[in-house]
Amino acid sequence: MAKHDVKDIGLAKKGKLRIEWAAQEMPVLKSITERFSKEKPLKGIRVVACLHVTTETASLMETLKAGGAEVALCASNPLSTQDDVAASLVKNSGMAVFAIKGEDTKTYYRHIKDALSFRPQVTMDDGADVVSLLHKEEKDLLKNVIGGTEETTTGVIRLKAMAADGALQYPIIAVNDAFTKHLFDNRYGTGQSTMDGIIRATNRLIAGSIFVVAGYGWCGRGVAMRARGMGARVIVTEIDPLKALEATMDGFELMPMAEAARIGDIFTTATGDINVISKSCFSVMKDGAIVSNTGHFNVEIDIESLKNMSKARRIIRDFVEEFTLRNGRRIYLLGEGRLINLAAAEGHPSAVMDMSFANQALCAEYMVKNAKKLEKTVYSVPEKIDKEIARLKLKAMGINIDKLSPEQKKYLQSWEMGT
Repeated sequence: MAKHDVKDIGLAKKGKLRIEWAAQEMPVLKSITERFSKEKPLKGIRVVACLHVTTETASLMETLKAGGAEVALCASNPLSTQDDVAASLVKNSGMAVFAIKGEDTKTYYRHIKDALSFRPQVTMDDGADVVSLLHKEEKDLLKNVIGGTEETTTGVIRLKAMAADGALQYPIIAVNDAFTKHLFDNRYGTGQSTMDGIIRATNRLIAGSIFVVAGYGWCGRGVAMRARGMGARVIVTEIDPLKALEATMDGFELMPMAEAARIGDIFTTATGDINVISKSCFSVMKDGAIVSNTGHFNVEIDIESLKNMSKARRIIRDFVEEFTLRNGRRIYLLGEGRLINLAAAEGHPSAVMDMSFANQALCAEYMVKNAKKLEKTVYSVPEKIDKEIARLKLKAMGINIDKLSPEQKKYLQSWEMGT
C-alpha cells in the first residue's frame, strides 16, 4: 500500500462509490483520461498536488495517473478533506495521500511536507501553500521542479506577488484565470455549494433573510445570485468601484460593511483579503447573526477579535460555533471561518469541476512540454486549452454551435470592407 496518513482506510469502499458517482458528471476529464492512457504525456513525472481532497479531485488524480504521473496528494484546507475519498485513493488507486478532515495546523503542514518528500517535478496548488513552503523551508527541492499550476484566486494573488518580488523560482500557470474555470466554477460552483454549506450547517430559511455578500468577484456574484434566487434580500459590499457599479446594475443593494453589519442576518465573505468582517462589525451585529466565509483562507473573518469579545463559546451544531458577547448578543461562526462549502458540504458539483480539473490536467501536460521555454513567472492558461475544454464540454452536453463561413472569416480578417 502507498504511503499515507488518512483517517480510516476502512472507508475506502464508500469512497470508491462516491467517486464513481461524481465521475458520471465529468465527461471532459474522462475524454482527457482516455487520451492520456494512450499517449502517457506525464510518464515519469512526479506530481505533488495540494488540493481539496474530494470526489472530483479523485477523478483528476486518476487522470494524472493515467497519463503516467506518480502522484502524491495532500489537503489544501484542514476541513475540506472527504475521508472516504482519501481512503479510496490509497487502497483502490495506490496513491500516496496525506489528509484528514479536521486536522490541526501542525498536522496540515506536516502532511504538505510528507507530500513534498516525493520530490515534485510539477506542483498543483489550491492556495499556493506548497509553493510557499518550497520557497521558504524546502528550498533544496526547488531544483527538481519544472513548473506548476494554481487553482484559486487567493493562490494566484500570492504567486503574482512572489513573481513581482522576483522570488518565484519556477513557472506557474494560473488555472483560476481560465474562462472555463472562473466563469463557471467560481460563479456557479461557489454559488450553489456555498448556499448548500450554509443550509446544511444551519437549516435556516434563506427566504426573507437579509443576506450580506462581501466581494463581487466571480465567487461573490455566484453567491449573491443564488441567495437572491432563494428569496433573500441581498446586500453586497465592495471596495472596487467597477464591481460595485456592476452589482448595482445587477439589481443588488450596495453599502459599506459597517452599515451592512447592523442589519444582516447571514454574512458570507468572498474577497481573498483579511479582516473583511472585523471587530467593529461584530460590535454592531444583531443577536443571532450568522457569519461564514467562502474565500480560500479563514483570515477574511477576524476570529481572534470575536473570541476576545466573547464571554462564552460553545458548539451548538456541527460546524456552528456560538459566541456570546459580553452584552449577551450571540454571533454564530460557521465552519471555523473556513470555506463553508467544503467544511459543511461537499464542495462544487462535479459537472462544474469537470472543466476546472480539465484545465489542471491539460496545463500539467503543457507545462511538461514547454517548461524549458517559460520564465519564472505566472502565466495565463493558453487560449487554445481554454477553448478546447469549452468545445469538449459542449460536445458532452449534446450542444451544437455555429461555425464561421469562409466569407465571414474573410470579413473579420479584413479592413477594406465597411458599411
